[in-house]
Amino acid sequence: MSATRRCSFCGKNVPRGEGILYVKSDGSVLFFCSSKCRKNMLYLSRKPADVKWVTKSNNR
Repeated sequence: MSATRRCSFCGKNVPRGEGILYVKSDGSVLFFCSSKCRKNMLYLSRKPADVKWVTKSNNR
């Protein structure tokens, strides 16, 4: 098993036991490093490329 996972929004590494695990109703799993990333992706429907604080190297 991997020691870290990648944030689904900003791409930062999320250590196991930290961050937010979100399971959608279709069964897909999303990992977030913070509530800021979760809110921007799920509730505000923002794209990482359009947000200034997400660096290009982290963006997939």
